[in-house]
Amino acid sequence: MSVLIYLVPVSLVLLGFAVWAFWWAVRRGQFDDLDTPAIDILAEDSKDRDLKSTAEARARTEREQP
Repeated sequence: MSVLIYLVPVSLVLLGFAVWAFWWAVRRGQFDDLDTPAIDILAEDSKDRDLKSTAEARARTEREQP
């Protein structure tokens, strides 16, 4: 039971830190746009598309050569 004398203040400090970290993240705009990063991961990059088309053209050329 005497361990509660130590655990309660430690838990309150951790709770205060968590609340501060959440408040800091909200004030910095971390939660402003939650949809765009999820959509961006699905979009093809133009650089990747160019590399893919170059590789396909090279493979096509190699197949056509005798």
